[in-house]
Amino acid sequence: MEDDAKILERLYARFNARDIEGVLASLADDVIWANGMDGGHVHGREAVREYWTRQWTMVSPHVEPVGFSRTADGAIIAEVRQSIFDLEGRPLQGQTHGLKDKTVSHVFRFQDGKVARFDIEDAA
Repeated sequence: MEDDAKILERLYARFNARDIEGVLASLADDVIWANGMDGGHVHGREAVREYWTRQWTMVSPHVEPVGFSRTADGAIIAEVRQSIFDLEGRPLQGQTHGLKDKTVSHVFRFQDGKVARFDIEDAA
């Protein structure tokens, strides 16, 4: 799990720095990625790029992992503090999308050293 957790720590740091290419390099070509704004999933690296590009024109999210664990079936769960700001860095008021400040569980499944699937669950 240690190697996977290191990959995820870098992924979160790159996401927070808005380094799309750095994050996409950690994803499988045919990745299945949860859409936290609209629900459902997007499929493939280019769809993830489009999702984040659109998201970052509306809000400025910051995700900070606070712990990692492995499930019985091999997935990695990252407990994450999710903070959502407006484009000027202020906490959001009257949000019209599915994102909000909260602690969530991010569930990652790896294949050949790359993230193959990402899901979001409310933290217990």
